[in-house]
Amino acid sequence: MHLLQTLCRIPAPSGEEASLTRFLLAYVQEHGPGWQHPPQVIHDEAQFQDCLLLVFGQPRTAVFAHIDSVGFTVRYGRELVPIGGPEGKTGYRLVGCDAQGDIACTLTVEEETEALGYEFSRDIERGTSLTFACDFRETDTTVQSCYLDNRLGVWNALRLAETLEHGIIAFSCGEEHGGGSVPYLARYIHDTYGVRQALISDITWVTEGVHLGAGCVISLRDSLIPRRSYVERIRRIAKASGVPHQLEVEGAGGSDAKELQRSDRAWDWCFVGAPEAEVHSPNELVDKRDIASMLQLYQVLMREL
Repeated sequence: MHLLQTLCRIPAPSGEEASLTRFLLAYVQEHGPGWQHPPQVIHDEAQFQDCLLLVFGQPRTAVFAHIDSVGFTVRYGRELVPIGGPEGKTGYRLVGCDAQGDIACTLTVEEETEALGYEFSRDIERGTSLTFACDFRETDTTVQSCYLDNRLGVWNALRLAETLEHGIIAFSCGEEHGGGSVPYLARYIHDTYGVRQALISDITWVTEGVHLGAGCVISLRDSLIPRRSYVERIRRIAKASGVPHQLEVEGAGGSDAKELQRSDRAWDWCFVGAPEAEVHSPNELVDKRDIASMLQLYQVLMREL
């Protein structure tokens, strides 16, 4: 879990993914030559901003993993504005940096209005991004930390890359706060490589029907509905593989898939990811059995789809 812990400790809220992009580029440069099939690395800031593509062999399927997280932006005085949908509780530790130096402050939530703010020894410069302080906790059976959503999806993609022969891994930006990067990534992938099907390497919720330790989740729907024939192909492959998995049916939530669904190119997609408790908080919790089944299922699907 050392790689996952490293990923969780890199601040990269929506709009400020550059630090994580630099880490990914350095990681691929160092480890990629030792993978079974070293990829072509595509990183063009003018065309893709902070997004990154890894292209393996003759791809048929693309894996999308967003690299940004939720967080907070300093407004005026000591007000904070959420980035995405972070959980807000008084006492959460926040970190950041402005022109005056490093910041380690405390989140405050006004009881009546639920207005967000911070406690710190000085005023923080407006526009500064703050993220949850990382307290990475590992047991024999679980991992708990901020930003497992979606650093675990990124971890899954990097581990998948070690053995991937044919496929594309797309590290996208901005998903937690409205998206925006997937349309141009999808258009480029579709038009350049003829790839029209995707897996979404992201993290979903524990609910009354989705449980920790029961295996990776194949989502039949969330706020959007994927094409059933594609999802049924994935279900057949998953069943034949024997990899533990569970099915999700939700009426809310979304992922990078929402922009594939609305693309001006024809895309099939399916969300496949581990479930977590304590979503969008400093204490996101995932079972290691679900992490293992997520990676195993992706390895199977990328061979078979």
